[in-house]
Amino acid sequence: MQVSTPALVFTAIKYAEADLIVSCFTEKYGLKSYLLRNILKSKKGKLRVSLFQPLTLLQLEAVHKDKGTLERIREAKVIKPYQSLHTDVVKSSIVLFLAEMLKNSIQEEETNPELFQYISASLQWLDNHNGIANFHILFLLKLSSYLGFYPDTTHISHPFFNLMEGAFQEYAQGKYSESGDAVTALKQFFGINFDSLNAVKTTKKERLEALNLLLLYYQLHLQGYKKPKSLLVLNQLFN
Repeated sequence: MQVSTPALVFTAIKYAEADLIVSCFTEKYGLKSYLLRNILKSKKGKLRVSLFQPLTLLQLEAVHKDKGTLERIREAKVIKPYQSLHTDVVKSSIVLFLAEMLKNSIQEEETNPELFQYISASLQWLDNHNGIANFHILFLLKLSSYLGFYPDTTHISHPFFNLMEGAFQEYAQGKYSESGDAVTALKQFFGINFDSLNAVKTTKKERLEALNLLLLYYQLHLQGYKKPKSLLVLNQLFN
């Protein structure tokens, strides 16, 4: 079946001598993987390796057999070229980290246009703004609502965050009840949008602790979660 859909590139992995296996989150068909034959050697084909950088927003013309095998891309073009995401060292590190997290988080071939639009709009915001040190924390917090485990904020004034229950509590209950600076820092991200990020005041230490707390939360609620390899580079940049 020939299809046309916007798509976000998650990963592009070399396969054999000259092929790439590209994982994309498509707006119309959910998560799809494509085999791009001979793309690493061919100079005359319609597809170029540079198109498949992490989180690039593409318009794909593809052939889907929907048999659980690798699909085929006929044509691809960039919908909105990024101005800074792949050239600014800090932003590119955030992009690598988020691409890993999204690949870990979105594992089923389910259509989710709202999630697709959220990711696309967030990346456009990141591309066009500075003051982004806390962007990835708010992005992941908001992403959890699309994945089905956004924390219950009914009692957000309580000091303990029960990661297993996803709720704020007055007293510690269970192994994964956390309190202290990390929880206080994380609370600042609830109920805001990206334009309000400059109002969030965290030290480098608090930012790292809030991120680690959020990643533990993801680990507890995502089956098959893997610690992102790009996390070390990201932390070094912000420290």
